[in-house]
Amino acid sequence: MTFVENRAVITGVGQSQIGRRIGRTGIDLALEAAERAVEHAGLTFDDIDGVASYPGPVAAEGGFVGATTHDVRDAFGLRTTWHVSGVETSGQIGTLLDAAAAVASGRATHVLCFRSVWEATAQASGRAAALTGKSVRASGHSEFRLPFGAASPASWIGMYAQRYMHDFGLTREQLGKLVINARRNAGLNPNAIYRDPLTMDDYLGARMVSTPFGLYDCDVPADGATAVIVSRREAAAGLANTPISIEAAGAALYERHSWDQRADLTTMASHDAAASMWDTTRFTAADVDFATLYDGFSYLCTQWIEAFGFAEHGKVGPFLDDVDHYRLEGELPINPHGGQLSAGRLHGYGFVHEACVQLWREAGDRQIAKDVELAAVGVGGGPEAGCMLLHLADA
Repeated sequence: MTFVENRAVITGVGQSQIGRRIGRTGIDLALEAAERAVEHAGLTFDDIDGVASYPGPVAAEGGFVGATTHDVRDAFGLRTTWHVSGVETSGQIGTLLDAAAAVASGRATHVLCFRSVWEATAQASGRAAALTGKSVRASGHSEFRLPFGAASPASWIGMYAQRYMHDFGLTREQLGKLVINARRNAGLNPNAIYRDPLTMDDYLGARMVSTPFGLYDCDVPADGATAVIVSRREAAAGLANTPISIEAAGAALYERHSWDQRADLTTMASHDAAASMWDTTRFTAADVDFATLYDGFSYLCTQWIEAFGFAEHGKVGPFLDDVDHYRLEGELPINPHGGQLSAGRLHGYGFVHEACVQLWREAGDRQIAKDVELAAVGVGGGPEAGCMLLHLADA
């Protein structure tokens, strides 16, 4: 059975201005993205009866919570029959998947889903100071990390990457090929933060952040918001765009929600989510035309490559060596927009946006030349992961 029996479709997307330290609040950016998405779908705000956001009103570093569900509801005066937010979900698109279930079950008709960040502006005074200040008292999971100087996901994920390198021979040069390809794609994206060409010497010569990650293995904090309209299929007739079907989705987590206690340290929650997704669809990895895969750190993208079955477990290194396979002109283009490594950290939703504009052939200079009908979207890292297959509904 396909995800919610193919009753949930994407009908419009929108992004705000994207940049570094642009001096706008997360709410301002969220409202701009929402307006553009509603207009793109051919709807009005009177049609919107559901709102979904991530992560909700949680305590976090500056700019991580750009706007909440209620911020957007109140700003537009929405009358909603359903809404949700929350951080205990399957990656950043977990609440988007909840929205798909809501419209499929009749609880809403058109749901505005969004993610807003303004980390570049809010943390202009220095993120590292906020993470490592001596006055911080460790609690919860942090009790086992902060006393040892592991204050950032760069350290936690770096340990996973080192284990994979030890077991399977993945090299920094192979990771570099993935990073350089992302930058090459970003050069065609006018909204990308970093567009200048990147060489292997640049990559290897950059300062180390947390072994094995150098500066270019880490995504770039940005200000920006992305909005996606999820609609009930019956209500999508006659709208501005051909509906994109959420053909299948994965949200499984088979082990503890932990950044460092997985039984097999060469896998992550992405493997669980993708495995559960493939159990619900007639499609296979060989049917996928292109992929947009979370790269908050370069290694996370490699985990999604394996999780979706594009490379066998332990063999992602040789996959990365074959750049012609996953470049924009290749058989399986990955992150045509440049991913978070070059286009900017929009915290997951940017990958959904890129998949949709590629399927609608609205990607401009970075448009994949071949006909594309099926996209794989993987979002999240460590113990948090959600994924989708997006299918152009009338293809």
